Amino acid sequence: MTVSIVLFTRDLRVHDNPALSAACREATAVVPLFVLDVDLLAKVREAPNRLRFLIAALHELDDALRARGGRLILRHGRVADEVERVARELGAHTVHVAGDVTGYSRVREGRLRERLSRTGCRLLVHAASITAVDPHGIRPDTGRGHYAVFTPYFRRWLETPMRSPLPAPATLSVPRLRSVTLPDAAELSAGPGSPELSVGGETTGRKLLEHWLSGPVTGYADTKDVPAADGTSGLSPYLHFGCLSAAEVVSRTDASDTGGLAFIRQLAWRDFYHQVLADRPEIAESDYRPAAEPWRADPHAVDAWITGRTGYPLVDAGLRQLLAQGVMPGRSRLIAASFLVKTLRVDWRVGARHFEHWLVDGDVANNRLNWQWMAGTGTDTRSSRVLNPLRQAERFDPDGDYARRWVPELAHLPGAEIHRPWRAGVPAADYPPPIVEFNGM
Repeated sequence: MTVSIVLFTRDLRVHDNPALSAACREATAVVPLFVLDVDLLAKVREAPNRLRFLIAALHELDDALRARGGRLILRHGRVADEVERVARELGAHTVHVAGDVTGYSRVREGRLRERLSRTGCRLLVHAASITAVDPHGIRPDTGRGHYAVFTPYFRRWLETPMRSPLPAPATLSVPRLRSVTLPDAAELSAGPGSPELSVGGETTGRKLLEHWLSGPVTGYADTKDVPAADGTSGLSPYLHFGCLSAAEVVSRTDASDTGGLAFIRQLAWRDFYHQVLADRPEIAESDYRPAAEPWRADPHAVDAWITGRTGYPLVDAGLRQLLAQGVMPGRSRLIAASFLVKTLRVDWRVGARHFEHWLVDGDVANNRLNWQWMAGTGTDTRSSRVLNPLRQAERFDPDGDYARRWVPELAHLPGAEIHRPWRAGVPAADYPPPIVEFNGM
């Protein structure tokens, strides 16, 4: 009997999973392994929504493996320790894992490679498992290690051949092996998460994808920036945890349709930030380019922003939705981020940490580099842009529907009047006055 180990990380699926497919091809027995890593769990205890989603995704992964005659082997400890232990116990020849670009994943890969070398076991890292295109696979002609501007990257990305989606294995043979019980998310989390959070895994994600591609995607170009329209796919958490393959989603989306191409463009943005982080790992914490002026410390303003009480209903609506559901539409994220870093001049890292506490799709590459983009320290070629929430409301929430949904104390204000409650004489006890001023008040 030959044995291979599949170490699941951010690829919690059986469909189009390069690591799982390779392990099934080369060995007669496969160990589908997930390690509840004590080091990582210590870091994400303050991210209850992601923990709840992770547990739900692992349950669905186990169900999918059992439907094929296998099961998920779960261990608790340090990844290198547990993988080496399983490899020695079974005499495994190879360990397969999805390639990733975060600092944590780089350290994990290095430790695995060093530890497995002691046992004669090879570590095989599979590119384009988490992204649609290998983050290391596209390089500008200038010789730089990454594209710093999205548009030329997107042109090259569109020209890059993508692998065909891989079928899920029909059957699996899993050796007898000890496995711990999957814990409840509350056991791992430091506190409660969002009360309206939706969770799932591969099975749930594939149903959502089928629905999205059956029609709603065609309107994406027109509705993606209208928060009240709920015009986004809702797939980002499933992509973050790898319950869906980015490569498969791209391959199944009609790029000849305006909405389909706009949706594919967003997936390319996701890949773009992964290739930047792959070449510049330090920018997860440090500025990609220097800030134009010093950041300000303003705890009162930060608290007003976090709790959705800035006095600007469109800003507050997005931040309240984040607390309630663990998600925010893309346009709401941009408006909230601009308010914090461009208007209040608060360090982007404060906002990034808050988002990662609550966002169920809190991805290091996308979240932190998007924050830098808005802060003027990232890849944005118009680093001085400021989003005026009143102008944004006129464009993207003209009837006040989104603000009315999430700022119910102002629901009595008709139409666009909700965006300027100070003109209607709303008492400060009901809703705070604006903490800063904008043109158009």
